[in-house]
Amino acid sequence: MKVLVVGSGGREHAMAWKLAQSPRIQQVYVAPGNGGTAKDPGLINVPITDLAQLRQWAIDNSVFLTLVGPEAPLAAGIVDDFRAHGLRIFGPTQAAAQLESSKAFSKAFMQRHGIPTAEFETFTDTALAHAYVDRKGAPIVVKADGLAAGKGVVVAMTLAQAHEAIDFMLTDTTLGVAHNMGGARVVIEEFLQGEEASFMVLCDGKHVAALATSQDHKRLLDGDEGPNTGGMGAYSPAPVVTADVHARAMREVILPTIRGMEKDGIVYTGFLYAGLMIDPQGRIKTLEFNCRMGDPETQPILMRLKSDFLEVLLAATSEGLESLEMEWDRRVALGVVMAAAGYPMNPRKGDPISGLPEDSDEAMVFHAGTTETDGQILTSGGRVLCVTALADSVRQAQQKAYQTASSIEFDGMQMRKDIGFRALKN
Repeated sequence: MKVLVVGSGGREHAMAWKLAQSPRIQQVYVAPGNGGTAKDPGLINVPITDLAQLRQWAIDNSVFLTLVGPEAPLAAGIVDDFRAHGLRIFGPTQAAAQLESSKAFSKAFMQRHGIPTAEFETFTDTALAHAYVDRKGAPIVVKADGLAAGKGVVVAMTLAQAHEAIDFMLTDTTLGVAHNMGGARVVIEEFLQGEEASFMVLCDGKHVAALATSQDHKRLLDGDEGPNTGGMGAYSPAPVVTADVHARAMREVILPTIRGMEKDGIVYTGFLYAGLMIDPQGRIKTLEFNCRMGDPETQPILMRLKSDFLEVLLAATSEGLESLEMEWDRRVALGVVMAAAGYPMNPRKGDPISGLPEDSDEAMVFHAGTTETDGQILTSGGRVLCVTALADSVRQAQQKAYQTASSIEFDGMQMRKDIGFRALKN
């Protein structure tokens, strides 16, 4: 059986690595892949990014199943296109992927279907957005409407920061936001207090199966300081997601979302990721939806998955999730991101990476922004590596991850030293 993983990040490296462990798989391909998937003898990179070319390649090479990692191909309609040509693919359709690709669509959807979320307004007019912020005050959250690779959110603690974010998102083009129909828009919403968690499930169109819980660290610097990023580290399980919070998330967020999509005429298949804010009383509000697994949460989650990942995906692509039971390692997995100089706004590329350790069952270095050139691994993106370790406790997993990372070097490397600190405080 041949399987194709679409994407080039750490999430895709982890997915391909996990799939390659299945005894039923003949070959795992990654398109386009990265330096880590290039040097893994069990994986083959396919240097194709054009979706129509990739679909033809999948047909020509008898690919049995395609798994889509990142949001951009989903928003571009890769699932619709592959299915139209008789290919088995796991992910949401272009219409369903609007839950992530448009913050405005997502917030209106939550409002329409009674899913708990922050109070918000959407703006295309800069002056009206500024006036709204002045009226509401700070702290306040400003979000770019289109896909922004995890960098389109500013948690403004002051009015000045909020006004700067509005100007940046509505009038500046350097953020790299893929604007939706109607041009640049911002969603401005109330600032929520509490602790964030990542709640991810698989959906087969009818049924839902929850993945292990996780929590990531969005801010660049220790102590959750500095700018928002795509994520600087994560761990699983997340102690903040108690049994009560888990049940509430399924009851108040996940199931109403699947049912709401169905009411709107959209069948939801694929991963669904709800970013939750959990207050001290255990009440939840939905910060955002992603239509794929999170990065870097995927790396610790898949380190803990003991079930055959292929069997999980086969169940998910055949309406078989109702009877699926996934087995999880009882240990904690914790991943630390090593980011490039200049990340998140202007990451530097082309720096040689040295000291990469050998992978083991309990410590993996998943590549994200890397490329292989003449046998040398170079940086090629903002988040370069995610060093992920398994151990009996959060503290031990943290120690093992940082110990594994200690030998790795590249110029300008940025790495938080406190991944997992919230779980250690609980």
